[in-house]
Amino acid sequence: MEIHNLAEHNSLLNQFMKEIRDVNIQRDRMRFRRNLALEISKTFSYKAEDVQTPLATASVNTLQDKIVLGTIFRAGLPLYQGFLNMFDEAENAFVSAYRSYKDEAHTEIEIHREYMAAPDLNGKTLILVDPMLATGGSMDASYKALLANGQPKRTELVCAIATPMA
Repeated sequence: MEIHNLAEHNSLLNQFMKEIRDVNIQRDRMRFRRNLALEISKTFSYKAEDVQTPLATASVNTLQDKIVLGTIFRAGLPLYQGFLNMFDEAENAFVSAYRSYKDEAHTEIEIHREYMAAPDLNGKTLILVDPMLATGGSMDASYKALLANGQPKRTELVCAIATPMA
């Protein structure tokens, strides 16, 4: 698995991270969601296509990936909506998963999955969005559940906040 920590590189994302942390801007959640979607779009496949304009023919690079946008109910829905606003032709996938503690000390968790709906994923690009990645358990369980609907060509896991790998 390849991990892209966009905050470690100089890009416009650093400006977006500043904005999301700025107490005066935090209320504009939609701007942050759109910004993440724009950053991830840089990694997809594009193909030049000709389009007739009023003056001449122009060549425009257009997205070639068949996108399936997935999320984990319920916490992932706001981030998902921001991505759906940008990838408005994407197919949709949903997984209902949550974690619960197995012990009183809250050191052992288990993941419960109740529902999953997804289109055929074979050969498509799956973008699985969840706002926070703590242990990765819910994300892992959701991803494995989605694989019942086929093997994506590639998978992008998008988290706004994540803990470092141990």
